[in-house]
Amino acid sequence: MSFPVSRQAAALSLAFAAAASAHADPIPDTVVVTANRTPQHVDDVIPDTVVVTSDDIARAGAGSVADVLRRQRGIEIGRNGGAGTNTTVFLRGANSNQVVVLVDGVRIGAATTGAAAWNALPLSSIDHIEIVYGPLSSLYGADAIGGVVQIFTKQSDGRPAFSAGAGGGTYGTNQYDAGVHGSTGGAHGVTYALSGAREESDGFSATRPGAYGYNGDADGYTRNSVNGRVALRLAEGHEIGAQFLQSRLNAQYDSGSSAFDAHNIQEVDSYAVFLNDRIRPNWRSSVQLARSEDKLGSFTGTAPSGTTQLNTRQDEFTWQNTFDLDGDTLQLLAGHRKEQVLSSAIADVNRTRITNSISAAYDLRRGSQLLDVSARTDRSEYGSKTTGAAGYGYEFTKDLRATASVGTSFRAPTFNELYYPHYGLSSNKPERGRNAEAGVQYRVAGVDLQANYYRNRLTDMIVSVTPCPGHPGGSCAYNVDHALLEGLTLAANTRLGNLDLRASADLQNPRDDTTGKQLARRARRHASVAADYSLGQVDAGVELQASGRRFDDAANVNRLGGYGLLNLYTTWHMTRDWSLLVRVDNAADKAYELARNYGTAGRTWFAGLRYGSL
Repeated sequence: MSFPVSRQAAALSLAFAAAASAHADPIPDTVVVTANRTPQHVDDVIPDTVVVTSDDIARAGAGSVADVLRRQRGIEIGRNGGAGTNTTVFLRGANSNQVVVLVDGVRIGAATTGAAAWNALPLSSIDHIEIVYGPLSSLYGADAIGGVVQIFTKQSDGRPAFSAGAGGGTYGTNQYDAGVHGSTGGAHGVTYALSGAREESDGFSATRPGAYGYNGDADGYTRNSVNGRVALRLAEGHEIGAQFLQSRLNAQYDSGSSAFDAHNIQEVDSYAVFLNDRIRPNWRSSVQLARSEDKLGSFTGTAPSGTTQLNTRQDEFTWQNTFDLDGDTLQLLAGHRKEQVLSSAIADVNRTRITNSISAAYDLRRGSQLLDVSARTDRSEYGSKTTGAAGYGYEFTKDLRATASVGTSFRAPTFNELYYPHYGLSSNKPERGRNAEAGVQYRVAGVDLQANYYRNRLTDMIVSVTPCPGHPGGSCAYNVDHALLEGLTLAANTRLGNLDLRASADLQNPRDDTTGKQLARRARRHASVAADYSLGQVDAGVELQASGRRFDDAANVNRLGGYGLLNLYTTWHMTRDWSLLVRVDNAADKAYELARNYGTAGRTWFAGLRYGSL
């Protein structure tokens, strides 16, 4: 392998395993749906998959979805200031626009940039998150080069219940949320869930001295959100329903002027109606009609020239049929997606793109052997793109499993890369990815050890080039680069009595093969360690996050130093329904940067009181 391997980093993820005891508790059952678009036990899933549980999210306190994701293996983030500012999430070294993001099965993101608005997603509305690593274009189409992140909002489990929470902390941060869920009985029962939240913070300066537009004032944010779901059982095996999420973020940033409060107003909305039918005992049909909207308004002055509005709307129709064939699973899917972009300031970006898709997948289980194969064709204005994937797993014993997989993927050019005046080129083609990986999992007496090696080669990468072949004398987006995303991920976890121990380490070399440079804002080594201890009604934990040096630019001139962050948290379950959380992030008050000359939080604390649970 061509990436550097640190003995210390490799040992980090294995250290806890050495302390494993034969009396460790068994690992609980987990069912995931994102890896194969159908419910599967996590032990039957071939792609590397992580589930961020509701307990993980509850322990996070205030902040953002990106802050929770960066604690998981294989994920790094870049951010231009506090939790309300523009945020980038890198999955196995892949860019944000090379990752598909779903909310309850609905694709979200801006067609102008190709990325989801991570800063606008409400953390308190989320029940759990599934992260699937590796190319999944054969299941989800364009942009699934690095993987898929699916966010599941809080829904009903059938028990009528109410929950609420309130908290506050550093930088004038306040958070409030409330929700209700339940169901009615009878042959035509209804399940329902509704929750809302508000989070506000005075924040800190988004920029530091030396940054373009530096202004030393505090840059805060306000995030309001509401989400809900209702489903009616028409008959046994037949259900119709609707769901929605609306989130609005008003976040300040620095534009260099103290005379006007520069800010962005970002809205992320998703809506869906669905019909689930068990047509025959071995045939399940699911139809979904969905819409998502990403609206971004930037305000840097009072004149019209100081206001920019960019809106993306995606309408999607999906019909998925799943057949149980004597224990095997066949899946057939047809999809239609329409992307629209409207801009108040850039007329040339006002465009529409339609993509029609068909796919098939087969999931086979034969004793100790597992096999998944899938293929998909997406036809749009960029032509017809066919992708495929195959994965194989073999269980040597009930405690030892090895997997291997190959897959192709692609990313569609964004509207900015195609149409933005004096930058986009309508001739730009999709980026292409070709991935191969192998993994091994070992489990004994409650101890999980896992290693995954991947090699994802990208061609026709779209980057900014000067001079531009299409716009002489300027810069533009152009298919010119090749990149290699290569790495080894190690993970370990175990439970010793009342103590949970987890660790992971990523040794990677995400590089631009055209220039030989390290991809911007991505480290070659990053790792995490966490320990949770329960004693009676009190849970306490500690997290350590570490990252090696990175570069802020493609030329690898501006270096970002490595860092380590220590986080502490405790929850007191005062009664069956009441709990109190206290969390301290960056307890050592480490000074660091996620983007050059942009601010990050120092030592922060948050305390929250909660009643009930969704």
